[in-house]
Amino acid sequence: MMALVWGKLGRELVIIQLIIIQILVCAAGIVSTGTGFNALSNHGACTVVFNFVSAALITICSSIRTFSRLGLLTWFGFTTFFISVFIFTVAVSQQDRPAAAPPTGPFELGFVAIASPGFIVGMLMTLNIFVSTSGPFMYLPVIAEMKKPSEFKKATIWAGVIVGIIYFTFSTVIYAYCGVWLSSPAFGSAGTLWKKVSYGVAMPGLVIGVGLYQHVAAKYLFVRILRDSTHLQANTLVHWGTWLSVNLALGTLGFIVAEAVPVLNFLLGLAASLGSAPFSLIYPIILWTMDYKSYRTGTTKQKANYAFNVLIALLGIFVMVAGT
Repeated sequence: MMALVWGKLGRELVIIQLIIIQILVCAAGIVSTGTGFNALSNHGACTVVFNFVSAALITICSSIRTFSRLGLLTWFGFTTFFISVFIFTVAVSQQDRPAAAPPTGPFELGFVAIASPGFIVGMLMTLNIFVSTSGPFMYLPVIAEMKKPSEFKKATIWAGVIVGIIYFTFSTVIYAYCGVWLSSPAFGSAGTLWKKVSYGVAMPGLVIGVGLYQHVAAKYLFVRILRDSTHLQANTLVHWGTWLSVNLALGTLGFIVAEAVPVLNFLLGLAASLGSAPFSLIYPIILWTMDYKSYRTGTTKQKANYAFNVLIALLGIFVMVAGT
């Protein structure tokens, strides 16, 4: 769609940007999954080894060719991850203090009405919140494999409502009991035992969820490489060799990024600034202004609507530049 605005060059730049955000999210997933393996094994091996195993498992998951075959795994992954977060939420509400808090003596959870962090810390925390709720643009490839594409809008709305309720409910309870002592990743706040239980239950969800991101990027590159070729839909050596090679290349890039920036918050912040901001706040507004050019000189209500949308785009530009 952005080719309508910037031509072929703009389309290629947007595509590169989309692949970059998917690699960053995969890298963040590798760090999270590797941290989980570390917790389950009592740090029985170095983090590099666990991150490598995580990248391999994610790549295997992303190599499943179609969303229809990923469907059951996706439901299984969502269920296990939901249960793990529920277990963790109950665990932190039943303990005397967060694991990161001082082991003895009084401590404060650090609740304030208006906090005063520095710019970098404040921006990083804002981006981490933003990236968790700005993923609907990743839904678009799903419509290509839906039996009833007309149901896409309804499915998107329901997904947003359900995810929003889950995020708000769990995050509010967790923050109420952990405050400033919330660890990153959060499961570390529940203490050694419950951290292991939470990670053990969540592991399938982590692998499958991140595998979906890598799958979307791999699917685009795969179709792009074999477009107008008989190998695109035929079970040939070229077909499978290309598909597996693309997944392996993306998994390798995700692993390299995870090792170069092994901090979850920073990876999520980069994903939000480089990907979520343009795809959620900038590009949709650009397309909207093309469809509603008349609003710029229309009625007062239309002008206000136009100005509000431009303001959102400017906010997206600020998040993209300042966040990076």
